[in-house]
This record gives sequence, structure tokens and C-alpha cells, in this order.
Amino acid sequence: MGQGDRVVGQGDQAVGEVDRAVGEADQAVGGAGASSGPVAAPGRHTAVVVADRFDRITWRDTYVQSAGLRELAEELTDLHDHATDLLTDAFLAAYKARPRVRERADMDPSRLVDHLIVTSLMESPAFAELHRETAGDPYAAAMAVLAQAPALRRMLEGTRDAGERAEAARKARQAADDAATAADEALRQAADGDGTAPSPAADAVRQAADAVRQTAEAAERADAAARQGARDAAPSLAAAAPGVRAAARNATATAAGAAREEAALMRAWGVGPGELERMPFDRRARLAERLRTGRLARWADLIGRFRQMADGERARKVENATGELVGVTLGDDLSRVIPSELANLGLPALRAVFAARYAAGELMLYDSQGEQTTGKGAVIACVDTSHSMYEAGPGGITREAWAKACALALLDQARHAGRDFVGILFSAADKLQVFRFPAGEPAGTAQVLDFAETFLGGGTSYQRPLTAARELLEEEFDDAARARGDIVMITDDDCGVTEDWMRGWNEAKHRLGFRVFGVAVGAPRVAEADSVLDALCDNLRCVEDLTDVHAAADLFRLI
Repeated sequence: MGQGDRVVGQGDQAVGEVDRAVGEADQAVGGAGASSGPVAAPGRHTAVVVADRFDRITWRDTYVQSAGLRELAEELTDLHDHATDLLTDAFLAAYKARPRVRERADMDPSRLVDHLIVTSLMESPAFAELHRETAGDPYAAAMAVLAQAPALRRMLEGTRDAGERAEAARKARQAADDAATAADEALRQAADGDGTAPSPAADAVRQAADAVRQTAEAAERADAAARQGARDAAPSLAAAAPGVRAAARNATATAAGAAREEAALMRAWGVGPGELERMPFDRRARLAERLRTGRLARWADLIGRFRQMADGERARKVENATGELVGVTLGDDLSRVIPSELANLGLPALRAVFAARYAAGELMLYDSQGEQTTGKGAVIACVDTSHSMYEAGPGGITREAWAKACALALLDQARHAGRDFVGILFSAADKLQVFRFPAGEPAGTAQVLDFAETFLGGGTSYQRPLTAARELLEEEFDDAARARGDIVMITDDDCGVTEDWMRGWNEAKHRLGFRVFGVAVGAPRVAEADSVLDALCDNLRCVEDLTDVHAAADLFRLI
């Protein structure tokens, strides 16, 4: 046999070895690719909540704006390699109008912990209540995630073992996929041989066959490891599930309570949903923090009840019309004649009597009490902020809290009627602060909060705030020819005024036509018949039960 024949024979033998190796590799690679159970095959999902790219843009924007979310993600990374993905799913579950989660079997094994946590949160009884406050609102959804932070930590700690096993399964699956890809490449390269190579080439083919076998064996080992990892993770995940569900129930209840309280705070302070939607994230976060920690934060419910009461009283108010029936009187108004008088017209003998009584104005008529015509000028609330206003009454409500809540409701009243509002905070003669809210300009939330939270302290002087109120009404009359303003004096103390000042006050009151309403808060003596406040006011009442917002209800029908 010649040298060429021996080379060809060696090439044929090498090709045969390659063919056998290819067959074995095909079988091995096929086995490695046929994963079963929870082990992730290529294309398994890493996101629990189904979302489109717009939802994910919203999440990214919110994440960039929220330092709290970024800090939480960094903190949870010590417990979970995919903490940011978990927070993304928790956010989208709260934000999307109809959140939908993927099936567990469709998830990558490394995200099975995420799937358990997110589904537990969404299946909690309080989730529906939470979702009503957060759906479509990125800020509220982010705050819900942050409110759930302690529970998320506990859940990740409870699933740490399961998470590590699931992550090991993911890495093993990735190794199996990489080995299968390498085996495919070795098969392709081996299949490129044509069986006519000289001896050195034949040796290379044999080496390729060895590489194919080794790669296929590696793929098979990696696949076995992935399957074992998935089997190891499943019991750990099942064992952690009850604790996760219990923590999720507490988390959603806590988050729902926080969302409800913040929404109530915003409503109480008159911040509407439209304004919140337009407000940048960081500004809204600062506003919420200020509302939660401000002087009157604990009285948000009182403020809300005051504003709700004022709304109801406005609905009852009727101007220049017949009001509530209160009895029977005499007169000649045929529109209010009682039925027994009209019966006289049915008897010819009594018609002359009816005509005589009509001429004399002695017909029996229904008597009604209508509402007084409201003012047109500015509404001015003079609120006492002396030290005694710190005192608390029934329910622990301070005199200051009641007075400020009433003043904020008067601000709403003025804006509803298209009237200017001025808040004057006073105490001693040298302490006064004026907050103006023109009817034609929006009442900024920051300015409203400044008015509500300012407290001057010190003693009490009537002359200084009332003089400031009179001068404001005079300025309005001179500039816009508007008269008939309303001044509401809210105080818990009595103090004197000079005769000269009182004379000028009465002259201005007659000229400008303004009315003065007085409210003595928690101090009955201030509203006694011989008090200075009684002499100053057209309408005066005392409020002792500071839990009762209806004690001032008639103010909102008359002003």
C-alpha cells in the first residue's frame, strides 16, 4: 500500500470517529436542551407583572426621581441579587390599572422568589383598598412600595435559602445552555471535514471528535446540575411561602393605611387630584412630608370635617328668596295666604270680609325666615394666636386647631363666592401677620400652609388686627368700590379698646357696610353680653365643644 493510500485510510477512520462522536453529541445535546420542571429554558421571563414599554418608562422615571427607591434597592441587594426587579414588579402591581402576573411555570428560576412575593402582595385582602389609591399614580405607587419596605426585607430574609438555591439553578441552567451552544459549534466544525485531509488534518479531526464528546458530556452534566438545583429550590420555596403570605398581608395593610392617610391629608388641605398629577415628584414628596409633620398634621381630620360642613352649608344657602317656614303672621301677600283664608273666597257671603282684611293687611299668611344677603367685599379671618390658644378642649383638640380649621373653611367659602380672602394672625399689639389670597389668583398650597402653621405667641390685642382689617376693607372700597365685607374674629380672650378707636370703628362700619362675626373659642366669658367682643360683633357665638364643627355652621350660610 502506498503512502497516499495510508493517509486516505487514516482520514476515513478519523471521519468515522467524527461521525460516531457527532451522533453521541446530538443525543447529549438533545438531552441537555430538553429541560423540564421549574428550570428555565431560553425565553423564560424575569418580570412577574406583565407590562408594556410605557409602564417601564414610568417606572424608570419614578426610580430616577425617588432617592428612597434607589436606597431601598441598594439595601435589598444584600438579600437578593435581583432586588431592583422585585421593586419594579411591586411598583407595577400598584400602578397598573389591571395588573396581571405571569404563570409560575413561565418564570426564570431566579425570579421564583419575586413571583411568590408579588403574588402574595396582590392576593392580600388589603390590596384592593391600596390599589384604589395608587392605580395610575406613580408617586402613590412608589410610596406604597416604600411603605412595604420592612415587610419586603422580612420576606427576602425568609426566602434567602430558596433564593440562593434558585439562583444556583439559574446559573446551572445558564452553564447547560452555554455547553449546548459549545457542542453545537463543535459539531458544526467537525462536520466541515471532507475525509480527504492528510495525516496532520486527520489528527485534527480526531481532536475535534474528542472536543465534541467532552462538550456534550459537559452539557449533560450542566443540565443534570440545573435539574437538581430546581429540585432543591422547590422545597425551600414551599417552606417559605406561608411566612411570605403573612408578611404580605401586613405589608399591604400598612401600605393601604399610609396611602389612605396621605390622600386624606391632601383632601383636608384642599390639594385636588388634578393639582397632584401636575406636581413634580420631589415637590409632591416635600409637600406630603410637610403635611405629615406640620403643626396641624394631627388635626387633618378636623380640617377636612370643617371643609365638608362648609360645603354642605353652602348648598343650603338661598339668597333673596323665601326661606324656612317658621309660623303664621298677618299681611297682604297673596302668594303666602293660608288655605283657610282662601276658603273664604268660595263663599259669596265672606268675599267682602276677605277683601276688607286684604285691604287692611290682616290676612293670615305663612311666615318664613329667609337667608340674609351675603357680603360682596373681602372675607377677613382674624385668628388669635396668643399662648392661651395652645389649650386643648374635648377630644384633645386645641383652640388653635379649631380656629385655623374654621379659617381655612372660610378661605374656601370666599373662593367659592369669588371674594378676596385675608387671614390675619394676631396676638400682642406688636405681633401681627397678614396673608392675602386675592380671588383672581390661585391659593398656593405653600402659602395656605404658612398661614395655617404660623403661631405668634404672646398676649392679645383687639385693636391691632381689627384696625388692619378695617384698613384692608377701606382699600378695597377705594380701589374697586366693593363694600359689605365680612370680618370673623376668632379668639379666646377679652381685652379693652379705647373710646376714640371705637368711635372710628363704628364710623367705618357704617360707611363700608361690613359685618363682624365673633367666635369665642373655649371661653364663654368672652361672649358674655357685656364683653368687648359682644360690643364689636353683629353675630357672636361661643364654642366650647371643639369637636363640633357645626357650632359655626351658620357662618357659612351668612357669609
